[in-house]
Formats: sequence, structure tokens, C-alpha cells
Amino acid sequence: MLQRLVHIPARPATEEQLARVHSQAYLASLKRIAEGGGGHLDSTTYVTPVSWEAARLAAGGLIALVEAVLDGRVENGFALVRPPGHHACFNQGMGFCLLNNVAIGARAALEEKGVKRVLIVDFDAHHGNGTQEIFEAEERVCYFSTHLYPFYPGTGHWRERGRGPGEGTVINVPLPTWAGDRGYERILAEILAPLARRYQPELILVSAGYDGHWRDPIALMGLSIAGFALITRTLKELAKELCSGRLAFALEGGYDRQVLAQAVLTAIALLLGDDPPADPIGPSPYPEPDIGELLKRVKEAHGLADGR
Repeated sequence: MLQRLVHIPARPATEEQLARVHSQAYLASLKRIAEGGGGHLDSTTYVTPVSWEAARLAAGGLIALVEAVLDGRVENGFALVRPPGHHACFNQGMGFCLLNNVAIGARAALEEKGVKRVLIVDFDAHHGNGTQEIFEAEERVCYFSTHLYPFYPGTGHWRERGRGPGEGTVINVPLPTWAGDRGYERILAEILAPLARRYQPELILVSAGYDGHWRDPIALMGLSIAGFALITRTLKELAKELCSGRLAFALEGGYDRQVLAQAVLTAIALLLGDDPPADPIGPSPYPEPDIGELLKRVKEAHGLADGR
């Protein structure tokens, strides 16, 4: 598979690119901790001596992919980066995240490439509180998230819709445990697709977290590889329909290594136009709850009660 892909070298994000998303004080602190030998930002988020450079490369790698997509050198792509990013806030890293890669990539598209509307789709099992915080008052970015609720980090209720100029551009679908493939099929068809068509993005960025798989050791979402494949196919079709195929994935969570490898391989195959490879893990063994009432509330909150 690697031989078929266009390799886009990562480069460190510049201080200016980082400062569009994070405070100067936080960036200086993160750099200082790394240069001092490392430490912890909180009980789960650690910094090593090379974390500052690794995080800058992760953010810069996504920027390089976004540029390649917008310049037409590739139609779509997948930034296989670590550390992840969607929990990183303006002034704080948390949840394994140091710099908010997707937010930095979105800002680069807006400020450097003249893009006017970016849709960020976040299907990590945890709510991207950092991405929401950074863009909740920004009408040029629409943030859509599916996640377990209540669960870490405790944010992402459907009532959280953005504020000021960005009111209505934050769409949260807070799910119960084991929502699973059928639940996501409904979410994609009944909420994401009509919202994307209404918003008319010029670029779709994806926080691609694979901790939603039923076998993941730290989340209880109930998706299978087939469910992730459906998400990828839907996003690719929406990008084709709405923004000339311009679509960029960025890796977020995923803590079962076999699942992570298989899910990423499946996503890349679908982005290339292949049929997905066989799933060696299989479907979820857990019964799925009825999420109809939740979807009704989300639709009403965003003017989608009539399905449009």
C-alpha cells in the first residue's frame, strides 16, 4: 500500500502557524518543559525531551497535506501523526494532546490558502473539547463531533452549539455506550450529510480517532471496521459532492494496535478508491441502543427536524 501513496514530507509548523491557535505563554511553557527534560501537563499528558519537535512536526505534517490537497497535488490524504491533537486547547494541553493539529491545519487553510469555510468532522470516541473551544465563535469553521457522553473530557452536549458569530456551527452528537454501526449509519444520513450540504465547505478535515472500535481498551463505542469504512465512504462522497474531493484525515486516538492498523489501512484503501480489505476482527458483539430520541433533539437544535 505504501508504494501506491504520494509521500508528503512533514515539516515543523512555524511559530506563527502555532500562535494562530495557541497562546504564546502555553507554547513557551511546552517548549521549556521539553527542553528541561520533560514532565507532565496533567496526570495523563506527558512531555518528553523530543515532544516539542514531534508535536511541531505533527502539526506541520497536516499543514503540508492540506496544502497538497488545496493545490491539487493530491485529491485527499491521511496524516499519520502523533501526538494527537483534538483535546489541546488555546492555553492548555490535555488528553495525550500537546498541539491541536486539526485546528492548526484549518487555520492555515483559512489564513494562507484563502479557504472561506472548513468543515471539521471528529469521530474519535472522546469529544474534541480543544477544537470546539478554539472555533466555537468562528463562522468560517463548522465543527461536527460524535462521541461518548458523559465521558472524558465531559464536554460536548448537544446544547453546545457555538457562540456569537459561530452560533450553530458547533454540532455535537453525544452518544451512549455501544451506539455502534447502525447508530452511526443514522447519524451520517440524518445529521452530518444535511448539515454539510447546508454549510457548503470548501475543505473537509477529519479528526480520525479509532478508539470507537468495540474492542478498544479505553472506550465503549461499539463500532466495527465496517462502521469506520462507512464513515470514510460517506466523507469521501460528501467531499466529492461539495468541495471537489478536498479531504484530509488526521490521526487522533486508537489504543488497540491491530484495530488501529486495520482501520487506517481500510481508510487509505477507500480514499484510493479500492474496496475495503477483509476485516479480521469482525462485528461488535454488543447490542446497540435506540438513539432515535437523541437524534431528534440534535435535529431540532440545528433546524433539521424535517430531515433537511
